[in-house]
Amino acid sequence: MWRQKEVAMSSTAEGFRRARSAAAKSQREGDILAAARRLAAEGGVRSVTLTDIAAEIGMHKSALLRYYETREQIFLVLAGQAWREWSAALRLRLQAVAQHDAAAVAGLLAETLVARPVFCDLLAHVPLHLERNVSVEQLRVFKLVALDEVGAICAVLGPLLGLEREQAIGIVSTATSMAGALWQMATPDEPVRRLYRAEPRLSHAIIDVEARLRETLLALIVGYVTLSGRDG
Repeated sequence: MWRQKEVAMSSTAEGFRRARSAAAKSQREGDILAAARRLAAEGGVRSVTLTDIAAEIGMHKSALLRYYETREQIFLVLAGQAWREWSAALRLRLQAVAQHDAAAVAGLLAETLVARPVFCDLLAHVPLHLERNVSVEQLRVFKLVALDEVGAICAVLGPLLGLEREQAIGIVSTATSMAGALWQMATPDEPVRRLYRAEPRLSHAIIDVEARLRETLLALIVGYVTLSGRDG
């Protein structure tokens, strides 16, 4: 009887250790992602290395690789999280928009994207770099996250503006692709920024991302609405 109790207690302790280990692993993964996000916010996604991330949390690079295989994987996970965060915030804000208010929708799309600079930065880097050094499974997970969030946004956007699903998808894809591209243009390295300031003929390169994005999206939405009216 005593031996049975010992075995039972041992099994329970072992299970507890495994649970603690899983929780610790999850915590460490979260720490790594948070460090990568902080560094990206400070100096941009392109400048952040695995060594930088490891140093930020006091970990050796070889130890970090037990949790994430590449820097691209880290930032792809962050991109998936950012899609979820932006989608939830946008859909919440859209609830207060009046039916067919194209200007308000364009403004909210632009405002909520620009309020997330790391997301804007990631939107440019995902197709250029981050999808190229990860496993097919890691890429599949990210793609499905983004697809689900686009679908969730369009389920609100389409009825709100009286548009077809494909038109709503066009608005979201234009918003995110332009946000990524415009963010790169608006945040050059300091030597390039000084050049723009010093050379009047290049001053047009210093853009207001939110204003440019809002104007472009409003034109697109009005165009879609007009086409839908003609088709009807």
